Amino acid sequence: MRRILQFTTAALLVTSSAAPAAESVGGDRAFSFVALGDMPYSIPGDYQKFDRLIAAVNKMKPAFTLHVGDIKASSQPCSDEIFQKTLDQFQTFDGALVYTIGDNEWTDCHRKSSGGFDPRERLKRVRQMFFPDPQKSLGKMPLAVESQGKLMPEFSTYVENSRFEKNGVLFIGIHVVGSNNGFETIDPEAAKEFFARDKANIAWLQAGFKRAQDSAAKAVVIFMQAEFDQARFPNGSMPRQSGFTNVLDVIEAGAVAFARPVLVVNGDEHFIELKPMKNSNGRAIPNVLKLMVYGEDDVHAVRVIVDPDSAGVFGFVPLIVPENLGK
Repeated sequence: MRRILQFTTAALLVTSSAAPAAESVGGDRAFSFVALGDMPYSIPGDYQKFDRLIAAVNKMKPAFTLHVGDIKASSQPCSDEIFQKTLDQFQTFDGALVYTIGDNEWTDCHRKSSGGFDPRERLKRVRQMFFPDPQKSLGKMPLAVESQGKLMPEFSTYVENSRFEKNGVLFIGIHVVGSNNGFETIDPEAAKEFFARDKANIAWLQAGFKRAQDSAAKAVVIFMQAEFDQARFPNGSMPRQSGFTNVLDVIEAGAVAFARPVLVVNGDEHFIELKPMKNSNGRAIPNVLKLMVYGEDDVHAVRVIVDPDSAGVFGFVPLIVPENLGK
């Protein structure tokens, strides 16, 4: 059963006059970005849908777009050709496109239907293709970003972990994926990869929250691929052996210390949902919202309105492509 986005409303500032007042999305520093992920999914059929969505985003002219990973279904080949096709589509965004890696790009590539690839080899290839210059985003007008791979020599592999600032709001991208974040105890190489990446993600989040506090940021946005899927655990309490627990604990600690609005954007489950973020014990984390974006058959996006000088900072509007409905 698909759930429907529960809206929070952005404040509208209306001036009084005899003539009808124009709508305002916020203060002088307000801007918007688009969040999407898990697309194109059912390929090649979704390529045309994705092109239509890109055209809608380009018409809207947001400050930038976030893609939270999964550029194909897990059952489809993890080939260079498929990677290249989506990369080419990414480059048709008129503005900046900031991408973080999903599990379908590498974790699940060992499956026969996915081509029987070595997942670690595919991950290396995704990094080569999609992050040729880790200090720039994708898109026709690339955004300058800071890369963990460049800033932290001990984590030089993790070129995909990025951060950037816009009007007092800090954006942090981390490589956290579905399929239990790639943590498999039966595969020693998978476990080794997981522990190294988990350590890098924790360091990047901690550094990001410190940066936000030191700069007196108005808010933080964290974007990743994975849905933590806490609903399947009793009372939402996550077992310590989960591949998500450490990252979730760091998000909670950072958000509590930061004490200002935090938004977590993710994909993975293919339906749109907005709700308070819960910690590893199933309790809501103060000041933290979690937005899960459309995906798979629903090739649409979410426009996030950001007013750094308002109390809640964030507002949300679905971006629906009519031609993509019911197809």
